[in-house]
Amino acid sequence: MIKKIAYKYFNSLVYFYKHLRYKVFIVFALSILIGVLDSLGLTMFLPLLQMVNDTSAIGAEDLGKLSFLLEIYKSSGIDLSLLSVLFTMASFFLLKGLVYYVAGTYRVNVQEGFIDRLRSANLKGLNSLTYKYFVMSDVGRIQNTLTGEVDRVANAFKFYFRALQNGIMIIIYMIFAFLIDAQFAILVTIGGIIANFVYKGFYNKTKEASRKLTREANIFQSLIIQNVSNYKYLKATGMLEAYHNKLSRYIAKIKNSNRRIGKLDASLTAGREPLLVLIVVCIIYIQTSLLGSGLGPILISLIFFYRALNYLLQMQMDWNRFLAVSGSVENITSFEKEMRNNKEVVGQMELGGPVEKLLLKNISFRYGDKVILKNINLDISKFQTVGFVGESGSGKTTLMNIITGLLPVNEGQYLINGINSNNLKLKSFQRKVGYITQDSIIFNDSVFNNVTFWAEKSERNIQKFWEVLKKTALLKFVRSLPKNENEILGHNGINLSGGQKQRISIARELFKDVEILILDEATSSLDSETEMVVHNSIESIKGDYTVILIAHRIATLKNADKVYVVDKGELVDSGNYQELMNNSEYFRKLVSLQQL
Repeated sequence: MIKKIAYKYFNSLVYFYKHLRYKVFIVFALSILIGVLDSLGLTMFLPLLQMVNDTSAIGAEDLGKLSFLLEIYKSSGIDLSLLSVLFTMASFFLLKGLVYYVAGTYRVNVQEGFIDRLRSANLKGLNSLTYKYFVMSDVGRIQNTLTGEVDRVANAFKFYFRALQNGIMIIIYMIFAFLIDAQFAILVTIGGIIANFVYKGFYNKTKEASRKLTREANIFQSLIIQNVSNYKYLKATGMLEAYHNKLSRYIAKIKNSNRRIGKLDASLTAGREPLLVLIVVCIIYIQTSLLGSGLGPILISLIFFYRALNYLLQMQMDWNRFLAVSGSVENITSFEKEMRNNKEVVGQMELGGPVEKLLLKNISFRYGDKVILKNINLDISKFQTVGFVGESGSGKTTLMNIITGLLPVNEGQYLINGINSNNLKLKSFQRKVGYITQDSIIFNDSVFNNVTFWAEKSERNIQKFWEVLKKTALLKFVRSLPKNENEILGHNGINLSGGQKQRISIARELFKDVEILILDEATSSLDSETEMVVHNSIESIKGDYTVILIAHRIATLKNADKVYVVDKGELVDSGNYQELMNNSEYFRKLVSLQQL
């Protein structure tokens, strides 16, 4: 029952508690201590005021149930003098200042630890997702959640706990006020209800505006990613302006949402002081004219009241600011749940030793109801060069994704060295795999870092770097660069030709000491001369690696040990190039279409 109530009414607190555990209670405890020390210090104003009027007329009854403070003086033998009262008051406020500093420092440390944990957990969760879920996800949302949304959740944490701390202070002041004058406590409660009623409409509007802002930010991030990825096309076709206009519309939407949230927050801030004064005026009138309270208790009551009401309005403002970013908390909570539900399930067995054999037995794969691969039987041995050919959409890339462990099989078995892939720690296998596609991966960094993946510049690594450059026919090119291996390659290798990009991609895989090299239509976007250079690079490593080729141009398969023909998700023929030319009509048709 308690758990259901917590999830229903305190879901944000539950979320923070999941990440922070006992630290939440320490934050609360420090807030309570601050409130108690502040209230005790304020209480000492009453005997001080009475001393100013009549040093002999300090009545314990004026302190209500807090009269025990005077009893402490009497029992300890301390004279109730101006000096002792001032010293006690100063001590309470000094202690409060010290605890306030400790609490503030602790809260900042907890907040930064929370954000650090959140970023690390979400990055780990992202990298643990199944590939199938990832490719179907909104990349803009993922990027926005891992960057902008995390910062907004940091603000949510700050405002949420500030609001709770203010709430604790209100409760403590109410308790002290009640102990001095129960009538005052009732009036404070009524004032709080009125203020809350005034602000309730602002809360609902702010929360909806926050959700809308999060949705717009997700879409905007997605559009930015596409703008960067497709910049060349947009530039070459004169479509940048049209795409810019689309981005501008979402910039305007985000601006309007932020403005709306800002106006709501400004309304709360502007109304805070007038509302506070109005309620104070009413309380003074009620206390003095209608209830006949004495001046001393009224002044102390007003101090407690002012403090309580001030914290109440501050709590309402902080709560509204929390609501302004609450959409981010909801979004990141949903994102974390999706990551948990779509986490990749891997086995526990490590792959020891070299990869001797890959065996696919009766493999089938589908996306939903759509069948992509059917009844695939495949045997790849160590150091073989194996090729796959077929029309676009025949299932070749999906087959490669299964071989690399990116996609789990729906039916059949995938055996690696005789071990079912479902029982294997796939990372121990994937570290032995090099994967090169037609879209070369080039980082905006030096040649050395691109090839070595930021390996330390040790003597061994430098020597190995130059060896793989020689294998991939890059040695002369890199030596010709102004800064040699330290030359920066630019965004997505803008300073390189297509062939140079591909050879750097191959060099990177060779530097990693992979055993299996997969080339997924790696030469399909290259001109014939450049393709031949890359092809020669591949030929130079034949026999040293298990090479798997998906060929756009069938000529690159002439020297493969075995070629599989893929048609509509099935392996319809296999053999070396010459055997397929002799025995496969479908293969001959593919060759004739390319005029080989």
